[in-house]
Amino acid sequence: METTETIISMPRIGDKAPEFKAITTQGDIKFPTDYVGKWVILFSHPADFTPVCTSEFMTFATREPEFTALNCQLVGLSIDGLYSHIAWLRTIKEKIEFNGMKNIEVNFPLIEDITMDVAKKYGMIQPGESSTKAVRAVFFIDPKGMIRAIIYYPLSMGRNFDELKRALVAMQTADTYSIATPADWQPGDDVIVPTAGSCGVANDRMESKEEGIKCYDWFFCTKPLSIDKVNHPHNAK
Repeated sequence: METTETIISMPRIGDKAPEFKAITTQGDIKFPTDYVGKWVILFSHPADFTPVCTSEFMTFATREPEFTALNCQLVGLSIDGLYSHIAWLRTIKEKIEFNGMKNIEVNFPLIEDITMDVAKKYGMIQPGESSTKAVRAVFFIDPKGMIRAIIYYPLSMGRNFDELKRALVAMQTADTYSIATPADWQPGDDVIVPTAGSCGVANDRMESKEEGIKCYDWFFCTKPLSIDKVNHPHNAK
């Protein structure tokens, strides 16, 4: 007897973030509606009471004010129940000391996803890795509820939180100033001017005397963007 299996397409960059309602450690949420106007980092964990996840949650909780200052809400997910979540977070606060962090309280919501409905909607279940645990997925969702970036890590590897913050700042900076960021860009580094869309613009740009603009060729020009403007987007004008 043949059986049919529902295949859910993984969301892609540029897609609207799949909607869901969920129970979390901070109450019920409607996603992404509750966070319209904010950036969101939605990230998944294989399971509660696992060491890599514990180190990541402590790091995210410690650095949460940095993301809040960037108008970004953190939302975690694990395929475990609410009471397991609560017990795990209590254990983190009361017992775990790691990398100079201790007495860490997690204040951002952690989604209960026993049914794996949310994990499946977001392609967090990778059968080749595990059919019962979500891989370490990270979704960057903008204030309009659109997916802007996706990063996947295997179960065995903890995330780089400096890179998560850098990616968020880079996208916000690109939106504010209509620029692109080169490889290994850090706030304060030169940024890339959009590629010329016509021969005339390309020629003008190559001959431009505008202060700070450096053209390596017609398609590759950079300009400075101060760290103050990156950190304070209202200085854009």
